[in-house]
Amino acid sequence: MMPKKLFFYMVLGVTCLSLVTSGCSVKFQKGRRSDIEKINYLNKEIDALNAQLAKLQMEKDNEVSELEKTKKLLEGRLSKEIGDKDVRLEMAEKGLAIIFLAEVLFDSGKADIKKEAYGILDKITNVLSKDVGDRDVGIEGHTDNEPIKYSGWKSNWELSTARAISVLHYIVDEKSISPKRVAATGYGEYRPVVSNDKPEGRRQNRRVEIVILPKDIAKIQADMDKLVEKKMEIQRKIMKYKK
Repeated sequence: MMPKKLFFYMVLGVTCLSLVTSGCSVKFQKGRRSDIEKINYLNKEIDALNAQLAKLQMEKDNEVSELEKTKKLLEGRLSKEIGDKDVRLEMAEKGLAIIFLAEVLFDSGKADIKKEAYGILDKITNVLSKDVGDRDVGIEGHTDNEPIKYSGWKSNWELSTARAISVLHYIVDEKSISPKRVAATGYGEYRPVVSNDKPEGRRQNRRVEIVILPKDIAKIQADMDKLVEKKMEIQRKIMKYKK
C-alpha cells in the first residue's frame, strides 16, 4: 500500500503540472488569437488597396479609351494619307502618335514645311483644337543615321529639332493651338523604328511625330505601382503570422 505522504506528493505534482500546462495553453491560445486578429486586420487593408487599384485601373482604361476614340476619328480624317502610307497612327505608351514620313512635310535636308503639307497639318490641328483640346501635344523630330553632308546643319540633332520646331510654330502661330500645350524635341538618329541598313529603313526613320499625350496615365501607373508594392508587403506580413 502506497504511503499517504508519497501519494500526497504525487497528487500535488500532477496538479502543478496540470496548472503549468493549462497556463501554457492559455498563453498559446491568446498568442494565436492575437495573430488571427492581426491577419484579419491586414486582410481588410488588402481589400481597401484592391478597391483603390480597381478605381485607378478604371481611370487608366477610360483614358486609353478616349485616345482610341481619337485614333478612329483621325483614321477617318486622314484616310487618304494613311492609304498612301504617308502617315500612320500608333498607340504607344507615350500616347497617340501621328507619324509622318519626313518627305511628306519637308524637302531633303530642309526644315521649312512644304506648302502642300499644310492641308494635312490643318486636318490634325482641327482635331487637336476641337476634339482633344484638353491634351498636351509633343512634337518629335527624327532622322536616319546618314551624316549631314551638304545641308549646312551641324548634325542630325539640329535638323530633327528644327523640323519639330517648324511644326510647333505652324500649329501655334498659324492655327492658334495654345503654346502651353505644346513642346518640341529633336532626337536625331537615336530612336530609329527600323534598321538603317537599307534605304527603305532609313526612309521610315526620317519622320516627324505629333504625339497626343495622355492626361494622367504616367501618374496613374506610378500610383498603381506603389499600391501593388504596399499590397505585397502586407501579404508578406500575413505569411509571417500564419507560420
